[in-house]
Amino acid sequence: MRRVARRENLPAETIRDEIAAGRLVIPANRKHLLGVGGEGGKLDPCGIGRAVTTKINANLGASPVRSCRDEELLKLQWAVQYGADAVMDLSTGGDLDETREHLLAHATVPIGTVPIYSMIVEKPVEELTRDDILKTLRRQAEQGVDFFTIHAGILRKHIPLAMKRRLGICSRGGSLLAKWMAHNRAENPMYEMFDEISAILREYDVAYSLGDGLRPGCLADASDEAQFGELEILGELVQRAREAGVQVMVEGPGHVPYDQIEMNMKRQEELCDGAPFYVLGPVVTDVFPGYDHITSAIGATAAAVHGASFLCYVTPTEHLALPRPEDVRAGCVAYKIAAHAADVARGLPGARDWDDRMADARAKFDWEKQFQLAFDGDAAREIHQRDKDASPNAPGDYCSMCGRDWCAVRISKQLAEEVPANEPGL
Repeated sequence: MRRVARRENLPAETIRDEIAAGRLVIPANRKHLLGVGGEGGKLDPCGIGRAVTTKINANLGASPVRSCRDEELLKLQWAVQYGADAVMDLSTGGDLDETREHLLAHATVPIGTVPIYSMIVEKPVEELTRDDILKTLRRQAEQGVDFFTIHAGILRKHIPLAMKRRLGICSRGGSLLAKWMAHNRAENPMYEMFDEISAILREYDVAYSLGDGLRPGCLADASDEAQFGELEILGELVQRAREAGVQVMVEGPGHVPYDQIEMNMKRQEELCDGAPFYVLGPVVTDVFPGYDHITSAIGATAAAVHGASFLCYVTPTEHLALPRPEDVRAGCVAYKIAAHAADVARGLPGARDWDDRMADARAKFDWEKQFQLAFDGDAAREIHQRDKDASPNAPGDYCSMCGRDWCAVRISKQLAEEVPANEPGL
């Protein structure tokens, strides 16, 4: 808690009070805090909530089509380098336990999983038993996983509502549990076993990320009866998790038209009693595959301004393919922009200081300072240097955008010398 307070430049009492109220969570499995093997694998916790800076998550994970634990480690390293505050291992291919252990051994940020993915690798989803579920949860908690996505809010009564949709159920975890319920003609086992699951999470200090199994997968399905029906159940489960002594955050949409984002954030805050909201985007248009890191960052900025605390990144490969390391980088950068822009917009103390320092460096043509302050200084330096190399002896008081004679910043510096700031007018 003290480390989080120092990082956020807030009193430890503020962090403590926000945690006690359920408005802030610190995902930190006690096993991961102590170090689970591997160099640099000891967790450096972060806080997620409205009182602190907006955090971003990067999804990693091998698939049945392509799996390599070392590539997943590279994705983890790039995610952290480019701003991820947490990562989720969503692997469904290769040796899942080995990949998870490999990531945890090197991760200094919280690691989350969707445990049902491991369960279905071992047997068909329809055959899962209560023992299978609890065994998998305990195994991953013992490994050091810091937060679990548990889709406990989707119930049998919601499935017919989802079948009215244009795109149906787009959540992998939600669709798997719907299939289990339809086959077994029984209620969601995650919901019925919630107290038993909570006992395991409390034992290891694992946080809940209550999954939105009915998040909308296209604009046409946003803010519908199925989505909000599940959200009401998630609000009920927030209270049950808190009563069990387990930290809890709530996952949210999905694909949402821009004009509906604020309403969605406010509705979650009300139904879930201020529990931190963890949103995927939202993606604000369906027709830009290959650029969904941009379409979703637009929605993520609005979501963070209006109530979200934790932004799950989207990469350029969303809807198309498994992300590669360069896609992880692009997604993280887009979401770091969204998170920071939102923190500035909501007036978070100190959020704009970084921008103001950059403005000062630009006014002085202090290129080295600009590169130091830039989020990705190497990329900024490389771009600036492209045309500089063609004229190595040119003065440094302009860039190739306008050239020296028409550089507005250089002209403004000249004007400042000629026109006093308190001049009433020319």
